[in-house]
Amino acid sequence: MGPLKDRPVYLACGATDLRRGIDGLAVLVKESFHLDPFSSCVFVFCNKKKDKLKCLFWDVNGFWLMTKRLEKGQFDWPDQQTDTMGISYRQLRWLLDGLSIWQNEAYRELTYRTII
Repeated sequence: MGPLKDRPVYLACGATDLRRGIDGLAVLVKESFHLDPFSSCVFVFCNKKKDKLKCLFWDVNGFWLMTKRLEKGQFDWPDQQTDTMGISYRQLRWLLDGLSIWQNEAYRELTYRTII
């Protein structure tokens, strides 16, 4: 997931019609969420059955559209009434691995610096 690391991530809460392609999802980002689809952000969408996700992001000279379909089960997708929800890259990895983005038992991420 190298191209997604260190990018802000936004979930499109609720269900999205995933028959939309790059252009349709980019318009949704611009018109409904009032965000710039050409920014460095990753925009994640989920279908009504919660078994498919699409990730849209701009990379230098074009869009990437990544799809993940579960053969069994559902994604733990938020049904909030807000249009978008910002999450961390770590939470995106949890979501893609079939876990909740609200991991109560996860260890807090630590960062260290060497002082010279």
